[in-house]
Amino acid sequence: MRQPTLGGSPWLAALLAAIATTLLAAPASAQLPVPSEEAYASFELNCKSCHTIGGGKLTGPDLKGVLERRSREWLVEFILHPKAVIDSGDAYAQEMFREARGVYMPDPVGMTPEMAGKLLDVVAVESSLEKSRFAGLQLSDRPLTEADVARGRRLFRGEESFASGAPACFSCHTLAGAGGFGGGTLGPDLTAVSARLEGRKGLAAWLSAPPSAVMAPVYRVAPLDGEEVLALTAFLEDTAASGAEVAEDGSLAFLLSGLGLAALVLVLLDVVWRGRYVATRAPLVRKRLVARRALEARS
Repeated sequence: MRQPTLGGSPWLAALLAAIATTLLAAPASAQLPVPSEEAYASFELNCKSCHTIGGGKLTGPDLKGVLERRSREWLVEFILHPKAVIDSGDAYAQEMFREARGVYMPDPVGMTPEMAGKLLDVVAVESSLEKSRFAGLQLSDRPLTEADVARGRRLFRGEESFASGAPACFSCHTLAGAGGFGGGTLGPDLTAVSARLEGRKGLAAWLSAPPSAVMAPVYRVAPLDGEEVLALTAFLEDTAASGAEVAEDGSLAFLLSGLGLAALVLVLLDVVWRGRYVATRAPLVRKRLVARRALEARS
């Protein structure tokens, strides 16, 4: 029996079918643009704290497959002007707004249509992966303990240092029951941050990649590890459970302490310098008296 050759129609048909199948089965990621490092850095700074790609909802929605749900043009416009799109009455945007409990997505500083497109390239590529690098920090789901709360308090107040050398939260933030003069005021009050970010998952994302222009450069080079994030989460959840909404105003205590310290310094200066003043002035007075008596004697 004669076998079909490559030039025969059965072999040719089989070869063409195999090539077509291979092309159709090629992963979509092979056809996607390769995002730049600048685009990945921008996603880290502007998106990671509120969104995951395949890790579930945080404050904002999970972005995995978002380009299949909305057009690229719509997404670029939303990235550039989220509040305007929501306020325009767009049904999809308003649904996201309700799911975010009325929290507007901030306008990213310095965002351009070109960079928004590059961010969408990042989302497209990462959505095609089995697990994205932006799936979110995976924290243990074990119950939080009093030991976690205590360690979180120490880390927050700077009584225990972060392994990376990152600055203590207390230097820029305050919260109810913080003690002392109430902490810093450069950043927002964190008393109710656990409720605002909807618990452990949202807090973990925020702590692992703080989105503010002040914090992002610092914590990018000195990130917190998983156990530190878990301890801070426990402390912030415990603080929110206390029912307080804002920290106590420490201004009066600071003012009174300052006045008391100033008075103490004045008293100490008087004690220290009194002897020096007398030791310097007494010889001058005696010399002046001697000179006066000598003048009187001559006259």
